Amino acid sequence: MKTLYITSVEPYSGKTALCLALGKQLQADGHKIGYLKPVSTQPWRTSEGKLADEDAAFVESVLNLGADPPSLSSIIVTHSSLQEFMRGSAKYEPQDQIRKAVQSAAKGKDVLLLEGSECLRRGFALGLSDPQVAAMLETTVLVMIKYKGSLPLIDDTLVAHSNLGDQCLGVILNQIPEDAIPFVEAEARPFLEKQGVRVLGVLPHMPRLTAISVGELKERLGAKFLTKEYDPDTLVEAFTVGAMTAEAALKRFRRTKNKAVITGGDRTDIQLAALETSTELLILTGNLQPSPLIIQQAEMLNVPILLVEGSTMETVDIVERAYGKTRLGQPEKLAAFMDLMSGNVDIAAIYKALELT
Repeated sequence: MKTLYITSVEPYSGKTALCLALGKQLQADGHKIGYLKPVSTQPWRTSEGKLADEDAAFVESVLNLGADPPSLSSIIVTHSSLQEFMRGSAKYEPQDQIRKAVQSAAKGKDVLLLEGSECLRRGFALGLSDPQVAAMLETTVLVMIKYKGSLPLIDDTLVAHSNLGDQCLGVILNQIPEDAIPFVEAEARPFLEKQGVRVLGVLPHMPRLTAISVGELKERLGAKFLTKEYDPDTLVEAFTVGAMTAEAALKRFRRTKNKAVITGGDRTDIQLAALETSTELLILTGNLQPSPLIIQQAEMLNVPILLVEGSTMETVDIVERAYGKTRLGQPEKLAAFMDLMSGNVDIAAIYKALELT
């Protein structure tokens, strides 16, 4: 049985997506896989009130692993458990707990995928950061590096490689903008490889993959639909705020496709401008009902309207966090990411490292 630890330098870099894509590929190739998140720093409650990790529960549901979500995270760091550690009153040995969980998850499996915590450094104070746990388990590590600019890309990659040493199988550079691809391929990749870093893939940015569904936005906002018909699976690729003049808004809206527009329920001029462009969703704030004309026109154009109680700023904050943690929940998104992986990542090298065929 082989293990592969997947980590990242920053949160929301694509670790869970990579676990899903590799898991699906391994299953398709006839391999029995397991999954475990050794350390979770983002506690979440199941519908039964059990403490678990939301990402782990999501991976289990997609890969059909038949495991109980709470069992997929051996250590879940909460505020109280952090306090216990700092006071010296913790009554368990987390390293032993992780080893036992890994042994249990690996039974009868060909490959065990281990997903890192929020980022490479998280849990360091507890001795439970990804490099520390990977070293304890003596496992191969694959790093997702999210593009945030040319220098951050280089820095993040070298920092990860320095922290992981010989355990680092390589890195995958993720969400590279189209205009940055030439720099990454012609300059960054050769430079990193000269530094001893194995670049296993370069994934271009695809707005559709980071899109969020209308239904998920509704749930996160605690909103209600004002339109009669809507498709909860419609994907919104971007959002923009309508807080300017209608003329300025129209120019801005025309530059962004497949978007959600967030504006006050009393801004009829902005709402009309949004409906004249490629808009997938109107989000109206302040619990202010729009004009019946707006609802009628939106229904004619099949553009759903959500009404939220919060202010525009509060709504923007929730939506921004939702986009940071969008998932491959829709089958077409997971299929698209797997296609992206197959064409841009050296899957054969990963299989070879795991001694698979």
